[in-house]
Amino acid sequence: MNLFQIFSDIEKIDGDAPERLAYYSRRNWLKMGKRVSAAVAAPAVVAATINDAYAQSSGVVAALNFALTLEYLEDEYYRTAIGTSGLIPASDLAVIGQISKHEIAHVALLKGALGAAAVAKPAFKFGTVFSSYQTFLTAAQAFEDTGVRAYKGQAGALLGTDQLTVALQIHSVEARHAAEVRRLRGLRGWITDGDTGAVYAGEEITAQAGVDLVSLTGKSAVRARESFDEPLTKEQVLAIAAPYLA
Repeated sequence: MNLFQIFSDIEKIDGDAPERLAYYSRRNWLKMGKRVSAAVAAPAVVAATINDAYAQSSGVVAALNFALTLEYLEDEYYRTAIGTSGLIPASDLAVIGQISKHEIAHVALLKGALGAAAVAKPAFKFGTVFSSYQTFLTAAQAFEDTGVRAYKGQAGALLGTDQLTVALQIHSVEARHAAEVRRLRGLRGWITDGDTGAVYAGEEITAQAGVDLVSLTGKSAVRARESFDEPLTKEQVLAIAAPYLA
């Protein structure tokens, strides 16, 4: 992406950003009376302007910080599991370890996108979920399925911004995590009628965009429900995560 496109994208978020950028580039560098190379100065000014622009878009910042909090939770969860002696069978350690690496990368990406606006990592409590491998996997499935639906629920707040791409890149990988954890449990790789509780609230829907899928396809209501994931609201997600926040 060239500088013109970057400035154009910034202006869409914050109409005053180009004026502030011009101020910094003309006046401030001259006032400093120092020789600042363009290679060093320009990225710094652009970064500061981008941060200012996104800081003014409270909906974007709130959505990304919400996602970051969930990623903090998953990151801590897998780190703790890997560090718990005897919990994960040797046959599954590589898979769980790779998922953990993904969560570490997700946290880093979101923190980088948010900059100084990133929320601090909260403290978590996991109770007895590490008492057995199956208990761990059950909770891991709930976390992953919640994460997938949570990202879907926040997509609207990111429309028209580059941050939507960031969220979608993470969302697709979280969906793969959910499917892989289900495989480890010997289950199908998608949400089914056997999944109940707050994590799966709203998954009973059999119509999309006003179209009755049962009538349209001739398939059962079960198959119609399994074919689509529904979003979760921020309030629903926070209620699910609340027991794990210290």
